[in-house]
Amino acid sequence: MSSAVSTGLTKDGKGRRASQWTPREVELLAVTLRLLQEHGYDRLSVDEVAAVSKASKATIYRRWPSKAELVLAAFIEGMRAQLVRPNTGSLREDLMQIGTNALADVRRNTPIMRGLLNEIDRSPALTKAFRTKFVDQRKSLIDDVLAAAVERGEIDAAAINEELWDLLPGYLVFRSLLPVRSPTAETVRTLVNDVIMPSLTRIVDH
Repeated sequence: MSSAVSTGLTKDGKGRRASQWTPREVELLAVTLRLLQEHGYDRLSVDEVAAVSKASKATIYRRWPSKAELVLAAFIEGMRAQLVRPNTGSLREDLMQIGTNALADVRRNTPIMRGLLNEIDRSPALTKAFRTKFVDQRKSLIDDVLAAAVERGEIDAAAINEELWDLLPGYLVFRSLLPVRSPTAETVRTLVNDVIMPSLTRIVDH
């Protein structure tokens, strides 16, 4: 496996997350993601990706030297559309939109996440890529939403806790990995209305 894993995400001039892949690479990643959603991580093969996308295995391995790197890139590319900060003008609505998007993602991609987490645990390079291109990107998204709420006067900056930022996506991922506790739209509403908003709007002693 290579020492550095490229997943193809950057920011454009407006702060939106954009893909750096070529159109052909995006096509290969889309095929990979579709097959992952159909078969799961363990049953996916690079041979099948190559056959469906009419590409050679050499072409795929030249860009992504391992199956795990290919899957991680496909997973992150598939999530890219959700990395645009909502701008409803309301913190509650922004959080609801993030939660709704995250819920849809985990429903589609739970089998992929299970397989990836096993691979990430064995690879420092994949761990770093997952942190910087997935975890940190989502933290940045939440940070942007909270900063906008502070600027609008909805919350006090002192109420923001570093442990809070990943509660919404993180808890949904955790619940999705439990076969008897799949998250629902009500889970999102409860998290936002009964946990996150009360925490952020509490009176803070200065």
